[in-house]
This record gives sequence, structure tokens and C-alpha cells, in this order.
Amino acid sequence: MLKRAVCALMVVLTFCLSGCVTPTSGLVPFVDSKDGYRFLYPNGWLETKLKDGPDVLFHDIIEPSEIVSVVISKLESVKNLQDIGDANDVGLRLQKRVIAAPGSGREAELLSAEQRDDNGRPYYLLEYAVKRTNGESRHDLVSVSANRGNLYTLSVSSLESRWTKVKDLFYRVANSFSVE
Repeated sequence: MLKRAVCALMVVLTFCLSGCVTPTSGLVPFVDSKDGYRFLYPNGWLETKLKDGPDVLFHDIIEPSEIVSVVISKLESVKNLQDIGDANDVGLRLQKRVIAAPGSGREAELLSAEQRDDNGRPYYLLEYAVKRTNGESRHDLVSVSANRGNLYTLSVSSLESRWTKVKDLFYRVANSFSVE
């Protein structure tokens, strides 16, 4: 009788505790109402201010090479993301002009490019393998969208050796990116 009661209690606890895990578990919201974007970043990461750098940058205090940043740039000749091209086109353009720009000391390979829509706004999710001239291999996940003549780019990056450990978390961060 006691064994059955303990087993029943264990089953109930299992169901109750599994309900506590949500897609935002372990993540903290960041909202920039001035520039009109938001995203979730890992709990315990610190914001770093850089002069002439990204609009915002957070890094892990334990693994400082793991970062999430947002860059806002002006769109010159187009008004929206689709005018630039599909996810693969934009991914290749970013690869050549930003991720592994000439003279940057980096080589990059676009591993995947996909589109998601959020409230009618397209977002391109791009995944890169990046090698630096010092031999360091990194993995970057980039979410891109456009609004009011601006291109918004959220980038989450880690060492390749840590990618399998942080992949799911970084996908949650990248998919949380939203432009108002």
C-alpha cells in the first residue's frame, strides 16, 4: 500500500515538475523600445558597452567568448528583406560582406538558411561555421529582419567545441528575436 502511494506521488511530481520547463526557461528578456526590438538572452550574461560597436552586446561570464549582439544598419536601395532576396541570398551576402568580409581574417560557410514569419514579418535564420586565421573555429547563428528602412541583425556565437552544448539554447535566443 505504501509503495503504491509513493509511486503515485512520484508520478504526480513528475508531471508537475515537467510543466515548469518552458521555452523561456533560463532566459531573460531584453527590450529596446527606442530602436524597436526585443529578444531573450541567457540568464547570468552581462551587457557590455562598446564604442562604435553593436547596438547591444551580452556575453557569458563563464565562457566570455559566447556572445549575443544586435546590429542595426540602414537599408540603402531596398525597403524590406524580400527585396534583398530569399534567406539563402541574404545569408550568402552577409557571409561575404560581414561574417567573412575581405580582410577580416575569417572564412565562413553558410550551413543553413531558413525563413520564419512572426506576425506577418519575415525573419531569416542563418547558421554559419566560421574559421579565423588564428585557427579558432566558431559557430554563429544569425537572425535577420527589416523595418522602417533598417536591417536588424541578431547574432549568437560560440566556439565550435561548445556548439553541441549550447545549440538548443542559442536557437531559442535567435528565434526569440522580434522587431516591432
